[in-house]
Amino acid sequence: MDPDAEVDFDFSPFLIRYKSGRVRRLMGTSRVGAGTDAATGVTSKDVVVDAGTGLAARLFVPKGVLGTSAKLAVFVYFHGGAFAVHSAFSAAHSRFLNALVSAAGVVAVSVDYRLAPEHQVPAAYDDAWAALGWAAASCAREGFVPGPAQEPWLAEHGDAARLFVAGDSAGGNIAHNVAMRAGGSGLPGGARIEGMVLLHPYFRGKELVPSEGTDPKFLQRAERTWGFVCAGRYGLDHPFVDPTAMPAAEWAALGCRRALVTVAGCDTLRDRGRRYVEALRGSAWEGEEAVLYETEGEGHVYFLDKSGGGGDKAAKEMAAVVSFINQN
Repeated sequence: MDPDAEVDFDFSPFLIRYKSGRVRRLMGTSRVGAGTDAATGVTSKDVVVDAGTGLAARLFVPKGVLGTSAKLAVFVYFHGGAFAVHSAFSAAHSRFLNALVSAAGVVAVSVDYRLAPEHQVPAAYDDAWAALGWAAASCAREGFVPGPAQEPWLAEHGDAARLFVAGDSAGGNIAHNVAMRAGGSGLPGGARIEGMVLLHPYFRGKELVPSEGTDPKFLQRAERTWGFVCAGRYGLDHPFVDPTAMPAAEWAALGCRRALVTVAGCDTLRDRGRRYVEALRGSAWEGEEAVLYETEGEGHVYFLDKSGGGGDKAAKEMAAVVSFINQN
C-alpha cells in the first residue's frame, strides 16, 4: 500500500497522519488577515518573534490607543486546538480577541506556536515561553533596557506590571505550564505575571473523574492522543497534563498572583478544571485568589463560536474575564 495513503494515526476530528509522515489537517487551517476590525475598531498586526523557529504572533490594540501615551495591561494568549490545529490567525480566535481587547482595554499578544505532530510537546511550551519573554522584554520599564527586537506597540503601550497569560483548551494547558516556568526561571527585567486565565483548560489524568464518565476506553483514548502530541515522552500522570499530580508544595512555583479558571457544564474537562482550582487553593501557592467560573448547559469552548455577539452566556463569561483583568 502507498505509505502516503496508509493511515498511521487517526486523530479525528483534528488530523490524520499517514505512514509516509504526511499530515492532513481536517480543521483549523483557515486564516483571516490582520487589520482594523469593523465591529470593535481594534487594530491588529502580525509580527515575527523568532525567524529561526518560525515563531510568530498577532498583536491587538484597542481603538484610539495608537499614537497616544496610554499604558495598558498585556494579555499573552495561547490558542487551543489539541496542540495540533488552529493558529493565532484563525477567524474564531481573532474574533474572540478583538472582542476581549475592546472590552478589557488591553494589548493582546496571540502566539502562533508550533503544532504537533510535526513539533511535538514540549515545542509548544518552549515557543510560548519564548513569546512571553519577548513580550515582557518589549514592554519599556524604568531601569531595564530591552534588546533590539523590542516590539514598538508593546514598548509604547504595554505595562509590564500588568502582565497576563491566558488560553483556551490546550492553550489553557500551555498558559499553566508557562506560569510554572515563570515562577522558577523569572522573566526579563523582573517582570511578573499578574494573572493567569485558563478557559476550559485541557488537563487529563490516570484516573477518570465524573465528567469523563466511567468507560475505561475514554482513558485509553486520552492516553493515546496525549501520547501522540508528546511522542510518548510523558504519561497521563505527568504534571504537564495533570497538574493535580503535583505535591502541594510544588504549586509554590506557579508564578502568578491571581488565577481564573472557567469550565462548562457539558464539557468532559469540567471536573479537571474544578479539581485544578481545588488543588491550587489547598497548595503552597502564595497567590492571592483562585477563581472558578462555571457555565451550565454549554460545551467545550462554546464561547469561541459565540463571542461575536451570539449568546448571553458567552457575554457573561467574557465579562468575568474582563472583570478579572481589570480588578485592582
